[in-house]
Amino acid sequence: MTQLNNPATTIQLNNITKVYLTDELETHALRGINITIHQGEFVAISGPSGCGKSSLLSILGLLDNANAGEYLLTGEDVSNLSVDERAEYRNKKIGFVFQSFNLIDELSVYENVALPLRYREPTMSESDIKNATITALEQVDMAHRQTHKPNQLSGGQQQRIAIARALVANPAILLVDEPTGNLDSKNGDAVMSLLQNLNKQGTTICMVTHDARYADFADKQLHLLDGKIVTQVKFKEAS
Repeated sequence: MTQLNNPATTIQLNNITKVYLTDELETHALRGINITIHQGEFVAISGPSGCGKSSLLSILGLLDNANAGEYLLTGEDVSNLSVDERAEYRNKKIGFVFQSFNLIDELSVYENVALPLRYREPTMSESDIKNATITALEQVDMAHRQTHKPNQLSGGQQQRIAIARALVANPAILLVDEPTGNLDSKNGDAVMSLLQNLNKQGTTICMVTHDARYADFADKQLHLLDGKIVTQVKFKEAS
């Protein structure tokens, strides 16, 4: 199994290509993508619709495989895992935050955040699940809402709960997809401030956003066009 030379590198993509085949049409979504994300970095990925952002995030999140290239996650080659192996890696090493929150209305805030831990192997004790869940809720200042249902919360509060759910398993990286897309500017700014604070505390974040203002929160900005990285700007070293 391929190992990273630098143990502080969380993600490394080498010459990643993704092609979609439908009938006789061949769509090249990603063309030779090379990305390195170091531990503690905040990376923003932007670009116009159809540029490959969603395909890239799906591959980073092990929701899909590339057609060619190498993907190293915390030192391990995860390029050609089976469906079950990808699910296991996702549960242990990747936290997801989606634009639409994806919370379960029938469950309480506490139960929503705890849910990923109930699928861990080996099985966690209830006391360990409780400690991890409360810690995650405290990180987003929502522990006082743990008995509420998602539909009793504002959009900004629901996104905070979604972030807590992504953090609860202590993932190697947080993948964030348009986190402010369903929020007004005030709540969007608050969510971005929270993500920035989490990053300052050491959380590694990779975020897709169409908003240039929010991309400026990141240490590194990658701009995609027609499946290629056309601009890469790094502002500061990750702490």
